[in-house]
Amino acid sequence: MVDPAAHDLPDAGEWGLNEDWQSSPNVFIIVEVRGAVGERLREVQRRFDPKLAARTHPHLTLTGSSGVGPIPGSVPIADLRAALAPIAAATAPFAVSFGRPERFMQSNIVVLPIDPHGTIRVLHDRVARSGLPFGPAKFTFTPHVTLNYFTTLTSEQMERLLRVRLDEPLLVDHLQCSLAREPERPVVVCELALGAGVSD
Repeated sequence: MVDPAAHDLPDAGEWGLNEDWQSSPNVFIIVEVRGAVGERLREVQRRFDPKLAARTHPHLTLTGSSGVGPIPGSVPIADLRAALAPIAAATAPFAVSFGRPERFMQSNIVVLPIDPHGTIRVLHDRVARSGLPFGPAKFTFTPHVTLNYFTTLTSEQMERLLRVRLDEPLLVDHLQCSLAREPERPVVVCELALGAGVSD
């Protein structure tokens, strides 16, 4: 299991897993944006939404916000790993490109969209059919990386953010299970590398 401290996130003790939940915990399956492209996105988030940048690393949400809803936080980590490990092992790492920033569903939230077709859709659908108890989703599968969420941008800030361009691709080479409850920061409870069972 990945060490949450290695990702600058609170561990289980800081998270307060033995305390009463302030809201129902949910698990989201995400792909963290790493390397130089991740640092650049983190800087964009720091500039336009410091609270978002402080709360979580830039990431693509594979399940939980679109396509299918989140998994209840009561599902044991062992069950998450058992369902996802065969899918991760059978999926070779791949890259996806970012589109131009846009407002998500005509809101004031700005995202970098990713084409919902191709390998990313295949991976999403395999995870959605894994047998895990996903909740209902509000939107059809719309993969993206969020650039701002908490901050209400001025018109000038919105214009500047919409002009951001990112030519580097996102390498999808792992799956993370992120346990979240509002208003706390999320915790990575497990990580699985892609491609362990794929022959060269």
